[in-house]
Amino acid sequence: MAKLRQNHNRTRGFGKNAVRIVIILVILAALLVFLPFFLANNSTSEVSDSPLDTAKEPSERFYLPNGSKGQIIHHAHYSLAYNEDREQADWVAYPLTRKELAEKNVKRTDWFEQDKKVIGKSAHHGDYKGSGYTRGHMAPAGDMAFSLTAMEQSFLMSNMSPQIRTFNNGIWRELEENVRDWAYKAGEVYLVSGPIFDKNPKEIGRSRVDVPSHFYKIILDIESKQQKAVAFLIPHETSDKHLRDYSVSIDEIESLTGFDFFHNLLSEEEEASLEAMNNPSAWKVDESKFQQRLKHWNNQ
Repeated sequence: MAKLRQNHNRTRGFGKNAVRIVIILVILAALLVFLPFFLANNSTSEVSDSPLDTAKEPSERFYLPNGSKGQIIHHAHYSLAYNEDREQADWVAYPLTRKELAEKNVKRTDWFEQDKKVIGKSAHHGDYKGSGYTRGHMAPAGDMAFSLTAMEQSFLMSNMSPQIRTFNNGIWRELEENVRDWAYKAGEVYLVSGPIFDKNPKEIGRSRVDVPSHFYKIILDIESKQQKAVAFLIPHETSDKHLRDYSVSIDEIESLTGFDFFHNLLSEEEEASLEAMNNPSAWKVDESKFQQRLKHWNNQ
């Protein structure tokens, strides 16, 4: 009898252990199911796309130009005025900060898509195919490399203008790279870029995208102790000239485009002073990039 009781007790003990094991497995399964949802809703800034948290809402974008008749479109980190007649933006504007540039770069997207926010449909990537022109970014992918959202949106076709390859890979690239250096040094700069056209521009693609004769880029630094501004007006062609040869005042770009830049960002006194400024020596150009353009980039 004692032996039988011993065997019986072992069976009961095994049953209790089996129940415990089942309960533990159920708890573990529940954790596996619900833990991802908990983490997603309670994530810290260390795992979030932190630069997106600093994106200015459309109502806070006081740096946007005035005067374009195009549709104003806001994306996460830049805004633009889309010109349906030209099938490209009149201007693209955004701030660029040291914090964004210090972020680890995301992978370049290289996937061009129509901008669904454009009411009448933006240009299509196929408009450029076989045209002899590249899709030139107004807000460069290099400026938007701090987040996947910003990178992807930089490849929307509303951000593109037709550029010959030796311009896009040459002086336009050099200017973009210098701008990132200036933004990092200043802490934050405000940027506006866009195309300028002849009276009867060439057109490409089924959408009849106008080909610009010039491009402009405006840089405003109001974070440094010595506030400053500069604009560049560059002919749409291969160039062997120095960047400083293309520096102009913001006033000159306003005269050519009819747009009013930084009217809500600056006081009247600041606007009068900074927009008349044309002092390229205040913006240190990386001479090594200039030499790279002459030796390599202009030939790509």
